Amino acid sequence: MFRFLKAFGLLSAAALGAAAPPALAAGDLLVAPTRVILDGSRGTEVVLNNIGSAPATYRISLEIKRMTAEGGLDEIAGENVTPAERAALDMIVFSPRRVTLPPNQPQVVRVGVRVPEGLPPGEYRAHMLFRSVPDAAPAAAAGAKPAGTGVSIALTPIYGITIPVIVRVGDPGAEAAIGAAWMSEGADGPAFNFDLSRTGSRSVYGDIEVTRPGVAEPLLVARGIAVYPEVGARKVSLRVAGEVAAKLKGPVHIRYSEDREIGGGTIDEAERVVK
Repeated sequence: MFRFLKAFGLLSAAALGAAAPPALAAGDLLVAPTRVILDGSRGTEVVLNNIGSAPATYRISLEIKRMTAEGGLDEIAGENVTPAERAALDMIVFSPRRVTLPPNQPQVVRVGVRVPEGLPPGEYRAHMLFRSVPDAAPAAAAGAKPAGTGVSIALTPIYGITIPVIVRVGDPGAEAAIGAAWMSEGADGPAFNFDLSRTGSRSVYGDIEVTRPGVAEPLLVARGIAVYPEVGARKVSLRVAGEVAAKLKGPVHIRYSEDREIGGGTIDEAERVVK
């Protein structure tokens, strides 16, 4: 597991081309699964767990996020949502909406959907946000004198996790194709990049495996790579260690496969020469 330890930061599954593990952690909150798909026939559950040493309170809500061509997720203000996005917000139901968790105490959030009659076939998506609620600031000790005449500001980290909740009406289809691949060097070190395009009426989601010709052991594996319907293509950028970056240059085989939980079948695969 990994933690996201930045004030006012949000962690989002399948964003920025990052691998999506079976559970996400931010601050002291653990959430599983990292992705929910509903077809209207039955609901499901999301499990929260406080892995910290003190009780913590979390508020649960829905919001709209749209994928960018760089693979990020932009939050969309309520007045700018489309009718399809509004439909997703209206038909996804969940309970409870606020929880207080003692340390190492799990809590089930029940998630369901009420598909309105006549809703056109397709994929509808909102993102479920689990945001920490900070404790009230303790009152200053009686009679305490200020240390100086300046203004003092205390920042309280507010942690959050978002996971996509996808509703599929009918049987929407999609295909994906791997495009050009290349290496880059940034402030955070080397990265393996490639273009990933999508056609059809729903998202694609799966795992990436990069191998060298004639070598079975993969050089790079990334889980939970998604392309959502609002974009026809995105760039996937995966940070790698320096020794791996050198091995990724030259001819490679890239395979994009379905999530292992639904069989792991190949979505697309391609031979590329990486520079």
